Amino acid sequence: MRRLLARRMKIHLFGAFFVSVGCAALYKFGIAEPRKRAYAEFYKNYDAMKDFEAMRAAGVFESAPPK
Repeated sequence: MRRLLARRMKIHLFGAFFVSVGCAALYKFGIAEPRKRAYAEFYKNYDAMKDFEAMRAAGVFESAPPK
């Protein structure tokens, strides 16, 4: 029973470290990287002026009335 708390704490500390590293890796490769690729693909062919003109023609803006 001696040093039981210290031994258990060491085991739990290493376990918590590996679980947190695993969660961080899953988030990075499962969510962050695909999101970055999706944004890069979207903005590769995105034309801001074309989008602005479409919104302007739809009457979205008050300061830029439709032509």
